[in-house]
Amino acid sequence: MAKKDAPPRWDRKMQQRLARGEAAALGELYDRFASLVHGLAHRVLGDEHAADGITRDVFVHVWQHPESYDPKQGPLRSWVAGLTHRLAVQRLRATETAALTRAGEGSAEELERKVRHASVAARADYIVQSMPTPLRAALELAYFQRRDYRQAAADLSITEDEARRRLRLGLQLLSTAHDTGAPGAPPGYGGAA
Repeated sequence: MAKKDAPPRWDRKMQQRLARGEAAALGELYDRFASLVHGLAHRVLGDEHAADGITRDVFVHVWQHPESYDPKQGPLRSWVAGLTHRLAVQRLRATETAALTRAGEGSAEELERKVRHASVAARADYIVQSMPTPLRAALELAYFQRRDYRQAAADLSITEDEARRRLRLGLQLLSTAHDTGAPGAPPGYGGAA
């Protein structure tokens, strides 16, 4: 059995392949994480074009600096999400600061409030995407289809107690989105970047 703090084998192998300059490794990484990166960037920035730019920037950074990922610090997925968040928040701050300067309206507090709001929303998206499928399915039934735990249990063919447990655990995980040091958030993912 592997050590609890040992990084997943795929993560270590991927880093080694990227460090050797294997273009196929970058393609695999892109296929695996592009939707996550684009979704997080879009959630922070609220702009499809800007999210495309952040997605490109993230994968360029990974390609040029594969050594900046330390497998001992956590999964590659979390590192990529943290990098995406940091770059998206930097872009949001830059564009919003430029807009404030041009318009002469608004304040630094408004900008930071907007950044915090975008960060919490992006963390919540990441948490939902990262949670196990059974928890996510129960939450989606409850939230999007307005099912109570009894209806969710019937839809998922599980006991009512199991449905309540999944909903409770899913909501507990989701509630950590406001925490800057949340267990569900990747390292370097909280607070102001």
